Amino acid sequence: MFRFHKTLDVITLFHKPSLPASTRVLNILKQVSAHASEGATEDQASDHSHQNKIQRSEFELNVTEEPPTSDQLRTILEYVGARRAKDVVDGAKDESDAMRLLKEDSKRFKRPVVVDWNNGRAVIGDSESEILKMVGELPKGETV
Repeated sequence: MFRFHKTLDVITLFHKPSLPASTRVLNILKQVSAHASEGATEDQASDHSHQNKIQRSEFELNVTEEPPTSDQLRTILEYVGARRAKDVVDGAKDESDAMRLLKEDSKRFKRPVVVDWNNGRAVIGDSESEILKMVGELPKGETV
């Protein structure tokens, strides 16, 4: 009998290495991913107790320094709500304005943005609690 494992959920970080907030988010996601996939042992000098309280699913971490495509931006705005367009694209008033501004100047896209494509969620900025909540709510991996 064959057993197929559930494919991993994909979480994308739209990253800008020169931003401390973006680097912080990348480190959080790497730690959580390592802990989920390997049952990582804690470093004696580090306190990870806040992260260990939630049992997490494994996920595929996709890190990109590129801005989102038009379709990805539209999807991100669906996840966070069009009213938050200004939080995703600098100067945007609404979804159509965000789309236009991003086409004109991709540097207007604000990073970091973490997107859970499989479960329809996104976190704008570096809120550790929101990121941990998103990852903590991933469906647990099951065999089919």
